[in-house]
Amino acid sequence: MGLPPYLSATRAEFGGERDDAADEDVHFTEAVATAVIESLTSAGELVLDPFAGFGTTLSVAEHLGRRAVGVELLPERVTACRRRAPGATVIEGDARGLHRLVTGPVDLCLTSPPYRTANDHPRDPLTAYELVGGDYASYLSDLADIARAVERLLRPGGHLVLNVANIRHAGHTTTLAWDVAAVVGDVVPFIGETVVQWDELPHDFTGDYLLTFRREE
Repeated sequence: MGLPPYLSATRAEFGGERDDAADEDVHFTEAVATAVIESLTSAGELVLDPFAGFGTTLSVAEHLGRRAVGVELLPERVTACRRRAPGATVIEGDARGLHRLVTGPVDLCLTSPPYRTANDHPRDPLTAYELVGGDYASYLSDLADIARAVERLLRPGGHLVLNVANIRHAGHTTTLAWDVAAVVGDVVPFIGETVVQWDELPHDFTGDYLLTFRREE
């Protein structure tokens, strides 16, 4: 099992799948989630999303006959997840406390963490952009800590897949995907990337990727 080098996504899918409660597009497409979950898990296995958002990972996992558990900080999004994936376990909480919230073993963690640019970004993504604080370096350190908690939950040979983009903002390109690959790869071995090929890149993206990591057997 493994992911292909390329997966396709369209802006029409992206907009059409937007949850009614969402005030922005904050998810990857169901087709991308389907490809990952089908490639890296089997029926009955457990899929985790520590940044559950509006429940794309959870609902796709449930539809494919997998068990699903998600963590989401915002109460209104927890409600949306439970509506969209009624069979999933959805926990209201902070992903930085993942080790206290979820028990393993987990077969696959598929998520898209909230993004931060290296410039002009005072609000902390890990507070759902509600609070001002931190910086790019501390953000990457927090993601590495979350990855460490995920690694402890993964079964031997289990996968972590992160959907992360590089971003052009206010005249500066943040190589977020490469920076996340570097810091998370120090925690869970990095095994490759899949390019998400859009018909039209969303937001300020310069490239969109699935970064795949695998816990050692």
